[in-house]
Amino acid sequence: MIVTVSREFGSGGREVGKRLADALNLEYFDKELVTEIAKHTELDEGYVSSVLESGGFRNYAFTFGRTMPVLMSTPTPVTDILVAQQRIIKTIGEKGNCLIVGRSSDVILKDMHPFRIFVYADNQSKIARCRERAPENEHLTDKQMLKNFKEIDGGRRKLHDLLGTAPWGDKSGYDLMLNTTNVKIKSIIPALAEYIKCRGV
Repeated sequence: MIVTVSREFGSGGREVGKRLADALNLEYFDKELVTEIAKHTELDEGYVSSVLESGGFRNYAFTFGRTMPVLMSTPTPVTDILVAQQRIIKTIGEKGNCLIVGRSSDVILKDMHPFRIFVYADNQSKIARCRERAPENEHLTDKQMLKNFKEIDGGRRKLHDLLGTAPWGDKSGYDLMLNTTNVKIKSIIPALAEYIKCRGV
């Protein structure tokens, strides 16, 4: 079984992924992927995360071959990151029994037919969730948070749409659209796990 979780920033997608992986007894991958990519490319983890999450490649033109991206006029570190990401995610997928959060894993593993979830929520719910988990010294206004949501999700959309055919967040590209607005994520995991089992993934 392979499950991928794409998510809007602040929607609780990471919590959905971790709890669902535990419920289905799947190996969980999220930030661990950034660590592995950093090791393979010998680049700083913070830089790797910035490229993948914030669209650090967005000002460059891309063309694609059949299996690996070919980046035109793009700095070598960015090329290395994107190629390493695909290679590592495909290696994980080949082993099976895994759940991967983000990193465009739904399109990278499309030939392996993962169960693809997209997690979203309204802005007020995302703001509340981010405030609940924010460090004590962080005091962002609603406007600043909304700007962060737009920038981070914009980066995720850019990479996803570069690799896939269905737009990021479009229902045609997923097996389940999950709205976490005013939802306690822990309470829905048992039903979600049973639903995936019933689908025979």
